[in-house]
Amino acid sequence: MDLRLYDTLTRQKKPFAPIDPQNVRMYVCGPTVYDFAHIGNARPVIVFDVLFRLLRHVYGEKHVTYVRNITDVDDKINARAVRDFPNLPLNDAIRHVTEKTAAQFHDDVKALGCLQPTFEPRATEFVLPRADGKADMVTLIKQLIARGHAYEAGGEVLFDTVSMPDYGQLSGRKLEDQQAGARVAVEAHKKNPADFVLWKQSSDDEPGWDSPWGRGRPGWHIECSAMSAAYLGEVFDIHGGGLDLIFPHHENEIAQSRCAHGTHAMANTWMHNGFLQVEGEKMSKSLGNFFTINELLETDKFGSKSWGGATLRLAMLRTHYRSPIDWTVQRLWDAEDQLVQWSFIYDDIVEPLNNLPLEFVSVDPDVEVVSALLDDLNTHRALDRIHHLSLAARKDSAKLPAFLSALRLLGIELFAPSNLGADNAGQRELLGKIEVLISARKVARANKDFKESDRIRDELTAMGVVLKDGKDADGNPITTWEIAR
Repeated sequence: MDLRLYDTLTRQKKPFAPIDPQNVRMYVCGPTVYDFAHIGNARPVIVFDVLFRLLRHVYGEKHVTYVRNITDVDDKINARAVRDFPNLPLNDAIRHVTEKTAAQFHDDVKALGCLQPTFEPRATEFVLPRADGKADMVTLIKQLIARGHAYEAGGEVLFDTVSMPDYGQLSGRKLEDQQAGARVAVEAHKKNPADFVLWKQSSDDEPGWDSPWGRGRPGWHIECSAMSAAYLGEVFDIHGGGLDLIFPHHENEIAQSRCAHGTHAMANTWMHNGFLQVEGEKMSKSLGNFFTINELLETDKFGSKSWGGATLRLAMLRTHYRSPIDWTVQRLWDAEDQLVQWSFIYDDIVEPLNNLPLEFVSVDPDVEVVSALLDDLNTHRALDRIHHLSLAARKDSAKLPAFLSALRLLGIELFAPSNLGADNAGQRELLGKIEVLISARKVARANKDFKESDRIRDELTAMGVVLKDGKDADGNPITTWEIAR
């Protein structure tokens, strides 16, 4: 089965055909390092990490280039630096903010089980022309002016949106509609209300670089156009990010890159993950439901306990990446319960074997799991299959490698056996009793002894266990369970 991905630009799921199978190229917008990343920021990091792993599986680890940038020049960073370090010179204060925040981001995504991208460029390193000749922001702006797509006005350099006839294709916004609804009195130096900033002036107390248009700093959108071109070329395979970036960020990236290079496209496939809300409401500091990744990992602010990175990752992947997620305490408990069950299976099989043979874990991922991921990253279906593999491994230790390799493809780490020892003896005993009762109920159902089947269900319900009857991939009856919360 070929890889198929949903393309936001064409609004359809289509076969993925890389420009060069020997160098599959993907760019994902990374963090603006003015504050710790919140749980909504974790979703694209996890989603595109799974895609990175899948591409490496399909094309080979050495044949995939993944770039995720860090934006370390931004007015939000300036404001945070002034607030947090009022007694320091601004540049020193900015460095304190960006270094601390970037370091925390790296710790957070590592805890979430994410691989390092191939390259992680910082915006400040790509403002001016570089000694290595890689693309930079100032040169791109010069090219846009020379090609008639940008102009100077009011101390800024602006992109002329009217100069690009098909501007707005990604978001579906027509330029004439934006013009009709705009307040022209605002920013009157623009030729058109939709024109956006490529370069703006910096005051003496703001960070800036010397340029042909005076001392200043780049606009937000031009940063990603430069950094993606620097490592992936003028046209590459996949550009990803959250839905909130479609407009204006990704729309304007396309405009800048295509017009500067004279190309038909910036990326051949555009992918966007869905939004995340918390307990049914939009995440907001004013509502008290705003949580950073670090807070979920290290504190008891959400659900009166801290959560492991694997739990957060599994909770994310249970929902298809393009669908919205309602981030609830129950969702995290369900994910943690599942990880505990899987970890017990692993621990019970591996511990008696002592030294595990290398070939026991060195197998190709299950074909059905791979097939699900090839279908536009259907992680929900992949996890259903993994649960089936876990049940098979419980009955037959020879099936454990298939189970483990499938988890590895999704980047899911089981709890360490040391965390499932004496301190969890009660939980292990409970798990064993649950499995015995479920097996007995399965026999009763097969014998059509529905009275006994119902009695066992009632006993499990009294223990706080919720049963879910269904069918596996082969159409055979299967029962899964979870602890009621």
